[in-house]
Amino acid sequence: MGSEHTAKAFDTDLQELTRLVAEMGGIAERMIVDSVDALIRRDVALGQRVVTIDAELDALQKRIEERAVLTIARRQPMAVDLREIVGAMRVATDLERIGDLAKNMGKRVAALDADFHPLKLFRGLEHMTDLVQQQVKSVLDAYAAHDLPAAMAVWKGDEEVDAICTSLFRELLTYMMEDPRNISFCIHLMFCAKNIERIGDHATNIAETVFYMIEGQAITDKRPKGDMTTFATTVPNT
Repeated sequence: MGSEHTAKAFDTDLQELTRLVAEMGGIAERMIVDSVDALIRRDVALGQRVVTIDAELDALQKRIEERAVLTIARRQPMAVDLREIVGAMRVATDLERIGDLAKNMGKRVAALDADFHPLKLFRGLEHMTDLVQQQVKSVLDAYAAHDLPAAMAVWKGDEEVDAICTSLFRELLTYMMEDPRNISFCIHLMFCAKNIERIGDHATNIAETVFYMIEGQAITDKRPKGDMTTFATTVPNT
């Protein structure tokens, strides 16, 4: 009876952790979309809302961490059960970082006060965002369903995002060389493109967590990456 009660209590704790991670995922996905919409439409109020809502994401991540630690202390889970708890904490950490990257883009909206409005660049940014947002959604679905093939599809798809990012970067350089007045605007967009690319990296991290949860080990294959050499050396992490 005691062990059955413990198992039920553990399942309840795990369900609550999964629910909190799903709530975090919903907020993070919305933040990605809203931050880029705010940039493209120069909507300062929407950008500010993204900045403000990040506090909710941070609070949820803390709740997940506290709940996970308490569950480990109370239930002393082993093997696969322990990996479920560790997995929830890892996913929450990646979602919190995704929120920080979206918040950074939201903050940049107010700085884009130029008349310069290059449609081609914005289309590239939108396309990249659509891809990354779909990656985040797919990997969170894979996490919830313990769907390893779906998680691995996200893990293998990161290269396409890197390729678009590199192409966008080259376009931005061209605009900056053509007219020095575009430099400030293009640098802001460059940081935003880098942030979106890094959000894609966090989706890949979550895919690796799903692999760890199911297989009980880390992925040994090298992560597929596009050629980001020039981009990485020119645009520092912020």
